[in-house]
Amino acid sequence: MKTLILAGGKGTRLWPLSRELMPKQFIKIFDDSSLFQKTVERALKFSTPREIYVVTNKDYKFRILDDLREMGIEVPEENILLEPVGKNTLPAIYWGIKTIHESFGKSKVAVLPSDHLIDTNENYIKAFERAEKLANNYFITFGIKPTKPHTGYGYIKPGEKLEGGYRVDEFKEKPDLGTAKKYVEDGYYWNSGMFLFDSELFIEEVKMLAPEVYEAFKSAKTIEEAYELVPEISVDYGIMEKTNKAAVVPLNTLWNDLGSFDAIYEIFEKDENGNALRTKGKKAEYLGVDSENNLIMTERLTATVGVKDMIIIDTGDALLVAHRGEAQKVKQIYKMLTERNDERAIVHRTAYRPWGSYTVLEEGERYKIKRLTVLPGKRLSVQMHYHRSEHWVVVRGTAKVRVGDKELLLRPGESTFIPAGVIHRLENPGKVVLEVIETQIGEYLGEDDIERFADDFGRS
Repeated sequence: MKTLILAGGKGTRLWPLSRELMPKQFIKIFDDSSLFQKTVERALKFSTPREIYVVTNKDYKFRILDDLREMGIEVPEENILLEPVGKNTLPAIYWGIKTIHESFGKSKVAVLPSDHLIDTNENYIKAFERAEKLANNYFITFGIKPTKPHTGYGYIKPGEKLEGGYRVDEFKEKPDLGTAKKYVEDGYYWNSGMFLFDSELFIEEVKMLAPEVYEAFKSAKTIEEAYELVPEISVDYGIMEKTNKAAVVPLNTLWNDLGSFDAIYEIFEKDENGNALRTKGKKAEYLGVDSENNLIMTERLTATVGVKDMIIIDTGDALLVAHRGEAQKVKQIYKMLTERNDERAIVHRTAYRPWGSYTVLEEGERYKIKRLTVLPGKRLSVQMHYHRSEHWVVVRGTAKVRVGDKELLLRPGESTFIPAGVIHRLENPGKVVLEVIETQIGEYLGEDDIERFADDFGRS
């Protein structure tokens, strides 16, 4: 079995925890593994690293490579398919399955979202084994047995019984609470968003039911051209709701799409007062007085008094306070930020780069202070800034620095100055992580004040 992982989502409903350049699939919400890494672990139950493909966007390429490297998993870089623009799930899935079919021939392909939390137990494995057999003649979606009426999920009405599953009688959109209760009583399943397809059957069905998608990839000479031609359409609407081959395989395991902070509250362990807590960092702590049934995720000392049924998310540069049950509206805040081009919709205080990361420690008018973390053997691009000078102080490791036509080694406590307009580069030649404090001074300190002359990672 081959696996196609969908990893292009922006996670807008989990702002400020999730940002455009660090969406929820790459965040370590529950332990030391990101949701993407957990998805790769599930994929390895049925596929070798060579048989795992990932569809994502160009901004996440190095995030994916870093997560895989951290796991010690060598997925071929050509298996990471970079969408030039997001066009919903059908173009992404079709491109992935078409690529797998061209590489391996007729194959069974599991399609897994990268941002779900799933217990990969014996029930999970058996469900996929049943689905693999049914996929000879059907397009498989996995149905979760509801634990309660839920208005945030789509539903599947099972029909004729098959060996290992059921024909899909009907797909239902997200219902109101009364309708959800009826669906649960009538034995409907939650729509998990996971699939298993036969590559040959899927391509033929797309040709028949979504010819505009088929023709876009057939006629285009480049993937960029294909994505200009292809419509924005989901696999549910484009294929699953139209085909007469849809079948559902029940999946009886812990599953949560983590689509909102309400969903995260359901998963987290609670204290004796029903509070779900996650603290991050040495100074993070929570103290509560007469506070019950709250979700609190914080990076600093946070105290509440007489607070109940609230969501409190603190990421250092942003604070979200919302009533539980209203979490779906968080995406409206994200929309407001993007409409005014606020970078806090896009990036955290800590931003990840192919060479490591930087954290903004302090900023004000005409100055910004960062901590740069450069991984062993990595280096930044050869670059120049027009509007700012930079002062680098090494606090850990050894830095190899180019400033103009000079090259020098800096050790902890040593520093150098880079005037505006001077070509420079920072490199970590050592075997331990390099940490540098960077002080920027200038009239404009935006990240787009950069001209690259050479880059190990192919960035423009």
